[in-house]
Amino acid sequence: MSFDYDYFVIGAGSGGVRSSRIASGHGAKVAIAEEYRVGGTCVIRGCVPKKLLVIGAHFAEDLEDARRYGWEIEGKRFDWPTLRDNVLADVDRLNRAYQSTLDTHKVETFHSRATLIGPNRVAVDGREVTAKHVLIATGARPQLPDIPGAELGITSNEVFHLDSLPKRAVIVGGGYIANEFAGILHELGVDVTLVVRSGKLLRGWDESLSDRLLTISTQKGIDFRFNSVPAKVEKLESGALAISCENGRVLETDLLIWAIGRVPNSEGLGLEQLGIELKPNGAIPVDANSHTSLPWLHAVGDVTDRLQLTPIAIREGHALADGLFGGKNWTVDHDCVPSAVFSHPPLASVGLTESQARNKLGSVKIFTSDFRPMKSVLAERNERCLYKLVVDETTDKLVGAHMIGPDSPEILQALAIAVKAGLTKAQLDQTVALHPSMAEELVLMR
Repeated sequence: MSFDYDYFVIGAGSGGVRSSRIASGHGAKVAIAEEYRVGGTCVIRGCVPKKLLVIGAHFAEDLEDARRYGWEIEGKRFDWPTLRDNVLADVDRLNRAYQSTLDTHKVETFHSRATLIGPNRVAVDGREVTAKHVLIATGARPQLPDIPGAELGITSNEVFHLDSLPKRAVIVGGGYIANEFAGILHELGVDVTLVVRSGKLLRGWDESLSDRLLTISTQKGIDFRFNSVPAKVEKLESGALAISCENGRVLETDLLIWAIGRVPNSEGLGLEQLGIELKPNGAIPVDANSHTSLPWLHAVGDVTDRLQLTPIAIREGHALADGLFGGKNWTVDHDCVPSAVFSHPPLASVGLTESQARNKLGSVKIFTSDFRPMKSVLAERNERCLYKLVVDETTDKLVGAHMIGPDSPEILQALAIAVKAGLTKAQLDQTVALHPSMAEELVLMR
């Protein structure tokens, strides 16, 4: 049977773009469909523009600290439209760059929604096409609660387009997105309250780090309401929102942001009609090679809900294209993947947390360094870093590394190599410190 395309990709985010580019490089005839904008969540409404907001927000502290370093900055003020518009302009630039990559690699782009209408058959742009292989790389979206008035709030998608900053904001959630936007808005002068369903922040992270973030965030002035679950949202005559919680608490705010998780974009694609049974959360089940139960249908990235990280989606898409069209069969290793929370200050982590290591290995050694960075000391900022190494006592291998403090993600990336490679604590100890630096603490722990 002849096909219109060797490879049809639905979703032009990080995973879909990489997979289509690699497949085309192997000689496949490739098309990709995107109903919104080429670039996906990370580039258009996720990690890239968010990181730019994080950087912009951090100038509030840098400008304040500058006085202790001899700098007098008169008349400083913040203008939200300037930051917002510059960030959105950079998003436009990246959108064009991603489209240029597809064009350069001779990948045909359909700027419309695509759905599956049968085996190897795709409906797109008002017509039907066929493909030997189809990839679903549609990502995920912010989840909304099923309560009255939920639509009165926004999600992280809309934060980048606010006309103006509110006086007050309530963010519902305790994960990385909630803490990141809490930090951003607080630094920009917004009165922020975080409403958390449980009694802890950042479920799954090492507790010493999440506890430290809570301490620092509270000292900065961010308010936390734990064990609180919104039951309904109403708009008041004043224009403010009233959030009623199940425990009887009522919070008033000017802006409500839902950050309660993300759900895979799998509905309405025609998967059920083809016999694909989705997971309870809507994720597409796949094997280690990103294949579904149908030999011609595949899925990568957040829509599979394995690890919702951009670099993982990119690797999954790359490996799939190599296997299907390049004769190179390899699988993505989802173990020991570094991650970060770009809060104020940021967190970074790789490998096992202390509790995970104790449950898995039994006998472990914990090394910590709790210190104020040099910059904060002179600036008289009472904010402490915490670095933590988790070591298998039997083998002396480094099995986990966790840190909170300035530039933690930048520092941890190099340390993640040591954890992934299985280096020992003794090998870290043998490494000469780079002085004076924050990172030197990693080789000085005894």
